Amino acid sequence: MIVYVIIYLVIIVVYLATSSRSSHSRVSLGVMMLGLALFVGCADMLGGYDRYIYGEVFDQISLVTHNNGDILATAGYRLYSSEWGFLLFNQAMAYITLNRYVFILTLTLIVYLLLYISISRYCRNYPFAVIVFMGLWFFFTFTYLRQVMAASIGWLAVQYVIERKPLRFFLIVFIAYTFHNSAIVLVPLYFLPIKKYNKMTIILVMMIALGIGTTNILGNLLSASDSFANASRISKNVEYIEEGSLRVAYLVEAILFTSLIFWRYDDFDDSNAKQIALMNMALMFCIILMLFVRSENGGRFSWYYMIGIIASVTHIATHPTHKTTALTGGLAMMFIVLFLRILLMWGILLSPYKSFLSNGHREGDVIYQIYEYDPKYDIDKFYK
Repeated sequence: MIVYVIIYLVIIVVYLATSSRSSHSRVSLGVMMLGLALFVGCADMLGGYDRYIYGEVFDQISLVTHNNGDILATAGYRLYSSEWGFLLFNQAMAYITLNRYVFILTLTLIVYLLLYISISRYCRNYPFAVIVFMGLWFFFTFTYLRQVMAASIGWLAVQYVIERKPLRFFLIVFIAYTFHNSAIVLVPLYFLPIKKYNKMTIILVMMIALGIGTTNILGNLLSASDSFANASRISKNVEYIEEGSLRVAYLVEAILFTSLIFWRYDDFDDSNAKQIALMNMALMFCIILMLFVRSENGGRFSWYYMIGIIASVTHIATHPTHKTTALTGGLAMMFIVLFLRILLMWGILLSPYKSFLSNGHREGDVIYQIYEYDPKYDIDKFYK
């Protein structure tokens, strides 16, 4: 567990060391994101069951590809028939490697490259943006590989909302959709006017969203769909939460971030389209959490709008008028708490850390004991 804390402390030190001057060094951001990508990508099946299903899907596709078999008969094409971008990525990787670890590492490196692009495009202060990212999303990049890839692709489309370039926007969203169909939730973003809305209007919309969310109508619709049912079956992760129970964490997050944005509403320049578009994305993030406040998995739809939270909170925390005040320290502490909460809650899924650069598996790893489908990897991580 200590290795995760050390990584977070290093990022905080980088922020503190650069807070007195411009924090827009793409080189330092690149070093941070590359380091995180290698740390996550080299992890030995940490994060839960999902890595195993994606590893098994890749192993089957790569084997069939090299043996000229029927690719349509593999588990991947049964599970993700409508998400052919992800399947094509698997097939392309099959010509490079047969090893699941190399596949996962490559996918993770691509995800973090996309994250690097988004943070450098949309965020005022790179180190603080990474602090926010670590508290909100870092651990999910260990396990939800398809949806994390789709969201990271989708964030590239935000630039073309700001520039009002529909063809580029919808092309990127379509590519994200082919990795995970939930990326369709980004489509309304293009039609959302880039302007500051009246606070009472926003509150009314959120109350309506919460009302819909408490009925769990959307959660039930998603659970009934074949694609979402498949996603639910492979989400046997941290803890079981009964579908339909109130997700207090969703509600708290939504209220917290909305209150923060309202409190510093004047920090967002009406004439700056990028600031306003990202702030509206942050509010959409909160609205989606309320829409799925009783859904076990539906809250992951909010991930497509999370770059709005990362950019907007960073904007508030590092605004020139108060970047040295207690507000910045308080926000940093909040994300440290969120980081530690997930780290402690996930337990054996993350700690102790082990990379695939050594053979064997961690003692007491119940996920390995239940879901490892190829014992040869335990003997030699690079046997193929």
